[in-house]
Amino acid sequence: MEYTRTHMDRRQFLLSGAAGMAAAARAYADPFASDRPLRVGMIGCGWYGKVDLFRLIQVSPVEVVSLCDVDRRMLAEAADMVAARQASKKRPRTYGDYRRMLAEKDLDVVLVATPDHWHALAAIAAMEAGADVYCQKPVSVDVMEGEAMLAAARKLGRVVQIGTQRRSTPHLMEAREQIVRAGRLGKVGLVEICCYYHMRAADNPPDTAPPEYLDYEMWTGPAPMRPYNRLVHPRGWRAFMEYGNGIVGDMCVHMFDMTRWMLGLGWPTRISSSGGILVDQKSKANITDTQLVTFEYDDLNVIWQHRSWGDPPDPNYPWAATLYGDQGTLKADVFHYDFIPAGSGQRVHKDVTYEYERYPADRTEKDLERHCAPAIRYHLLDFLSAIHQRTRPVADIAEGHVSTASCILGNLALQLKRNLTYDPARREVMADAEATRLLRRPYRSPWIHPEPS
Repeated sequence: MEYTRTHMDRRQFLLSGAAGMAAAARAYADPFASDRPLRVGMIGCGWYGKVDLFRLIQVSPVEVVSLCDVDRRMLAEAADMVAARQASKKRPRTYGDYRRMLAEKDLDVVLVATPDHWHALAAIAAMEAGADVYCQKPVSVDVMEGEAMLAAARKLGRVVQIGTQRRSTPHLMEAREQIVRAGRLGKVGLVEICCYYHMRAADNPPDTAPPEYLDYEMWTGPAPMRPYNRLVHPRGWRAFMEYGNGIVGDMCVHMFDMTRWMLGLGWPTRISSSGGILVDQKSKANITDTQLVTFEYDDLNVIWQHRSWGDPPDPNYPWAATLYGDQGTLKADVFHYDFIPAGSGQRVHKDVTYEYERYPADRTEKDLERHCAPAIRYHLLDFLSAIHQRTRPVADIAEGHVSTASCILGNLALQLKRNLTYDPARREVMADAEATRLLRRPYRSPWIHPEPS
């Protein structure tokens, strides 16, 4: 069998692709831009916050007026970078407390790019201040936070897009339309999703006093207070379950969400998990280095596995989803997809789309995942389209909540060593009072856990 590469005009593809993309196709810039640019603020000025914000500046004539971070050095650097990039060349106002920033009540859009344990409080406060929200994934660190965020969005009529940008990745949109929805897989009975990156912290540095430029009390916020350690900040906080949901919450949520989107899946009927810290027991990190989670549906299983050690089974797809149908197999990740039909049919291969000619800054921007830049732009355009039309975006808070909460339930299933079934109508784990109590984790005083009321 030989490979054939698919070709599609971008305008043609977007016009036939996911909801919200058609408007963006006209010029690959905000088609709803008006004389008054949207006023933007961001909470959390670290790595992916700036990645998202700079893509937004690329596609829409927004005015970034406010930035917030508890790290003074990071905040000042981000303000300088924004001033150099946005059309007005104005330096945004800077804040160390997001509540002071939102009290101005002059923002149309707020990007929430904090560590995960801050997502719920920051996003809900931004909605209450009158802003639409672009929130990084995962939605939350416990299930009730996600329920509260969803309830707030619906009550207040806010547009909330979650940063699960696989839904806006051009080659994956194509795979969904031309392979999955076209029926070329036949009946899909199994999906394997995985991550074999060696991404778990492997060292064990001593605890120290926090640096003078970091407000560590505010950084910790509602999470349990741990002694400061350089693994935590910047960018290492995912090593600790106090601030997130481990590799399942970080990487599984992307591939599980992509699978649900491709196959039109809702809540799993049952979730189970096994694993733990099986190999690297010397690190200070307390997240699993090995874990398997099974998301069961009526006639389909979606099985996640991660190992932060050893080699991947398929080196071309170390972080990916493989959809097995009775008429063919689809392998998909952020770099490409491969469709392998059963029998003697013709294979299809498609690579990620880069846009260096239109956006040369993608080549040089520090720490940018270049293969993700187009997907983030399209995801933000979908968000802008939803704002201007007051519709729900492709990664609406409801979709992000299902994907996030399912991953959290996978971790709870491992902790409790039993299967779990979540009832979203009752907001409880069926026939399991102990698991239901764990859907809401305690907040450190004086922070108060949001409720979905």
